[in-house]
Amino acid sequence: MIIHQIALTLVPGIGCKNAKKLVSYCGGVEAIFTGNSKKLLKIPGIGDSTVNALSAKNLIEIMKRAEKETRFIEKNGINPVFYLDKTYPERLKHCIDSPIMLYYKGNADLNANRIISIVGTRRNTPYGKWCCQKIVEELSDYEVLGVSGLAYGIDSCSHKIALDKGLMTVGILAHGLDMIYPAMNKSLAERMLVQGGLLTEFMSATQPDRMNFPKRNRIIAGMSDAVVVIEAGKKGGALITAEIANSYNRDVFAVPGRVNDFLSEGCNNLIKTNQAALIQSAQDIIYLMGWEDKAITQKQPQTMLFFNLTPEEDKIVKLLEVNGESSMDWLSLSMEIPVSKVASALLNLEFKGIVKSLPGKMFKLQ
Repeated sequence: MIIHQIALTLVPGIGCKNAKKLVSYCGGVEAIFTGNSKKLLKIPGIGDSTVNALSAKNLIEIMKRAEKETRFIEKNGINPVFYLDKTYPERLKHCIDSPIMLYYKGNADLNANRIISIVGTRRNTPYGKWCCQKIVEELSDYEVLGVSGLAYGIDSCSHKIALDKGLMTVGILAHGLDMIYPAMNKSLAERMLVQGGLLTEFMSATQPDRMNFPKRNRIIAGMSDAVVVIEAGKKGGALITAEIANSYNRDVFAVPGRVNDFLSEGCNNLIKTNQAALIQSAQDIIYLMGWEDKAITQKQPQTMLFFNLTPEEDKIVKLLEVNGESSMDWLSLSMEIPVSKVASALLNLEFKGIVKSLPGKMFKLQ
């Protein structure tokens, strides 16, 4: 089974979307490789090029490479994670271009209750380092899983501070698990394997080529609840991650800087153009995400005074009427808006006595 899952990622030109479509229509991975070509052509979006790529001649080399990778992951204690597995990051699964296969080594829960990605420039200033340290230290009180890209600068800073503060932290790589890039982060990566992990969609022997980093960034954005940008120039990977996060309806936060600082230009512009919310501390993140652990003092229920509801509040009420108890994450996905907006609307509805919060971030009507 694992061999066929890996082999599916090796079929030329198939892509993540069509691969998932094939699995769905064929009823499993193995059936894709043994199915009739005429039946495959009846699947929407699957044409002659895909069918030809699955020809017996091509499959010989594909299966050889898949078998080699299987031996590698078994030898090195790597966990292959297929997109239908329970251990696959659930948040990432809902993204249209999510990878069908991930390779993971570590002990962190990729479906932790709270996941924050922190990204930024590779050439951080002392100000950026101070901001990163302050935010990660404050997040340590909330059992947040930290995610970043194991790059120079802000990425490495966030990983190191998380480790020092006892937080789990996961590095998303733009290459295979047979190497660490940059090489100077090898000792950091080894610490993360004990207290977090390393995750990639790339097979062994894949080099950290330039085109791999935007692919890596979509995983950073997709598997998290929110992305925090700490220092970023006018262009760069951190801004790409923020853009992807916005396209996924994830919350994006940015730390502001002085208007004449080159490495604050990206963050300031994200805030200026309403692509990110301004934050000064982790407490801002906790508040905007609705992660406060303090119990909310509820008002007495009003007698169905459902007037003066915002569009978000009205939609939540209607969803809860139909579905009963629902999670904040489910409401966010159903409404296609960031979790922070759902949290804010739910808080208002609780104060109005319309909604009641339950354990496990579940909610129901009063």
